[in-house]
Amino acid sequence: MTAGEAAPEVQVVPATIRKWVQLGHLAPAGRRGRENLFRLEDVFRAERAVHRRTRDSVRVP
Repeated sequence: MTAGEAAPEVQVVPATIRKWVQLGHLAPAGRRGRENLFRLEDVFRAERAVHRRTRDSVRVP
């Protein structure tokens, strides 16, 4: 699925999916023309990893 199709599944905007690719949190599974395609399971995994990092960095000892 495209970034535009995957984004609503994890409640983000498509630009966030593209940013995850730039940051190395998510790798495209393929391409359709100029668009990257993603597996939904990879998008969910990236979303969990990003939110886990955010949550861990906010913790107060």
